[in-house]
Amino acid sequence: MESATATVPRVLHLGLVVGGALLDVAGAKLGRVDDLIVRLGEDEYPPVTGLLATLAGRQVFVPADAIQEIEQGCVRLRAHRLDLQRFDRRPQEVLLRKDVLDRQLINVDGARLVRANEIELARLDGWYRVVGVDVGLRGLLRRVLPRALAGSIETTLFLDWASVEPFTGHVPTVRLRVPHPKLARLHPAQLADLVEQASHDEGEEILGAVGDDPELEADVFEELEPRHQQEFVGDRSDGEVAEVLSHMEPDDAADLVHELPEERREEVVRLLPLVQRRRVRALLGYDPATAGGLMSPEFVCVFTQASQQEVVDRVRASRVSAEALAWIYVMDASKRLVGAIALVDLLRSDPSLPLGDFVEVAQTVRVDADVEEVARLMTDFDLTVVPVVDDEQRLLGVVTVDDVLELVLPRGWRRQFGLFGE
Repeated sequence: MESATATVPRVLHLGLVVGGALLDVAGAKLGRVDDLIVRLGEDEYPPVTGLLATLAGRQVFVPADAIQEIEQGCVRLRAHRLDLQRFDRRPQEVLLRKDVLDRQLINVDGARLVRANEIELARLDGWYRVVGVDVGLRGLLRRVLPRALAGSIETTLFLDWASVEPFTGHVPTVRLRVPHPKLARLHPAQLADLVEQASHDEGEEILGAVGDDPELEADVFEELEPRHQQEFVGDRSDGEVAEVLSHMEPDDAADLVHELPEERREEVVRLLPLVQRRRVRALLGYDPATAGGLMSPEFVCVFTQASQQEVVDRVRASRVSAEALAWIYVMDASKRLVGAIALVDLLRSDPSLPLGDFVEVAQTVRVDADVEEVARLMTDFDLTVVPVVDDEQRLLGVVTVDDVLELVLPRGWRRQFGLFGE
């Protein structure tokens, strides 16, 4: 009968492996272990593919199939003799000590950056693999103490490797990839927070990873604070900036263009697709801190004679954001706004009646209304969307609550209140 208790693999600390002895099968010392090599890829726990060692003053590569056992303090080989090879990086290979240890990593589950103070290995599925990182001070302490004492220090802040992603921009054969199973499960706002926390090069690496998905890249840019947006478009060409803007919401795109150096704005806007160009040009005519500057020109507005089914069909075909679709707006034959109906109320309404029979009076603001006025109206009437109208009461756009919050809340508010933190 099999035991119900699974054997827990022994954890090895990288800091107690590197610097140790390289031994032949009989236990004779051949040299010193300098680093362990792993391959990043589809494996949840990347396997050790070899090691670097110093023999007689020369650094050599030892492939994984020549290794018998990895222990704390030494690595034992399968044979008395070693076929000396030069190390050439293969795709997705990293050196644990050189490329990962003491560097920042992305803790995907916590959506934050952490430092790899120690790297943990264990024998899984027949081979040695990276299983986690120690981000606590004890991991750092273990590496500076004598080996006789270091082995007794327990790992306290252990992060499962399956929940972390290393930065590899400094490694010529590796780059972050998206859709990557780890990064792809983060919300754009979480990715933006990571970009803002990281160094410039690390932020560029994250944006480079999401760049394979233009929609995701645009969503991340929308969530970045203005100074970070400018930091990461500064080195891009006008065409590259226009490509990002073309996938952004028009109001967010206009805000970014407004922050560009004046000599770049016109050329970037000129390179936008026609529809986006017209929308952005219209929004650039308003002060960014007013309803006109905050509004999005994307909404659903129908005539009073429209039936419930016609409106539902419009909603289904629309690419308007879910936030802006919370309310459907109704206009008369002269295209003046006469009212609004919540999408939920529309679906509950009598399908035989035209919309004009049960719309509510819409609470509106003019294009020159400031942020405080818009926020006050939203608070007083418990609104998540406010329509913006001209002097003729024609609907120009809508302001959603998230746009107002971005201006009202302090910079870095997600990190300040731990929204995506620990």
